[in-house]
Parts: sequence; C-alpha cells; structure tokens
Amino acid sequence: MEASQFKAIFLPCHRRLYVVAWRLTGNTQAAEDLVQETFLRLWTRRHQLADIDNPKAYSIMTLRRIFYDIKRTKHIDEAERDVSEMQHKATENLSERIDAQDQWQRIRAMILALPDPQGKVMLMRDVEGRTYEEISAETGLTEVNLRSVLSRARKKIREKIKNIKR
Repeated sequence: MEASQFKAIFLPCHRRLYVVAWRLTGNTQAAEDLVQETFLRLWTRRHQLADIDNPKAYSIMTLRRIFYDIKRTKHIDEAERDVSEMQHKATENLSERIDAQDQWQRIRAMILALPDPQGKVMLMRDVEGRTYEEISAETGLTEVNLRSVLSRARKKIREKIKNIKR
C-alpha cells in the first residue's frame, strides 16, 4: 500500500479514533498519543492491510489493543514493584515493626476511647476508609455533621499524641 492510499483510507478515521481514545483514557494528551501510536502501527503494517473491508473498525480495534497492551504492561510493572516492596518490608528491622505495631495499638485505643459518635466515625472513615455516604447511612448523621464530628475527633487524637510526646 502506498502512502497516498494509506492517507485516503485511514486518515478519515482520525476523528473517530480520537473520540475512542479519549473515552478510554479520559485525557487529551494521552488520547493524542494513543491515536499517534495507532497510526504508527497501521503504517508499519500497511502492506498487510490491502484487503481490509472496514478500515474504520480495524483502526479502532488496533487502537483498543494498543491501549490494553499499555495498560497491561503498566499493571505488570506495578505488580512487580509491589512484590519488591513486599520483599523490602520483609527485611525491615523487627524492632521497627514491633514499634509501629505498638504505636498503631496506642492510637487505636485512643480512637476507641473517644466519645460515642467521634470514635465510631473516625474508625469508619480513617481506619476502614468508608465514604461519608456510607457512614451517614449507617449512623443516621448528615454528611455535614460527620465532617464536624470527624474534625473534633482528629483534633482530640492530635492533642493526646502531643501530650504523650512531651
């Protein structure tokens, strides 16, 4: 396939490719990069593309495959990094782990010692990582009240930690 044929067949697909890429990435720059990578791959395979019935569908399929390949590669890299961090954590000094566990137990005890809504809300939000909507549904408090209660609870915990360090 010659360059003029390639341009005539695949360049009209550019707009649609960009739309699909933007939906996949949610980022203008990443979408442009993905479209560019798609055109590069199509160009390198141009001799094999002479008898494609639907160039638009083929180019979109190529774009999606590139996107998922990139995503999979990043996921594998993150997994390898997680494994190396776990190995690093396993070699940490035992006394440091014991100290960290002891500190966590003290802070947890402080949180549990807080008055009823404060301790419960702080555990749910800061320890369990729940959303304000979930906490509101369980406790019956409004989100504004939750934020206020949580702010007071955090302030009390900070004061207790300062007193211990003195």
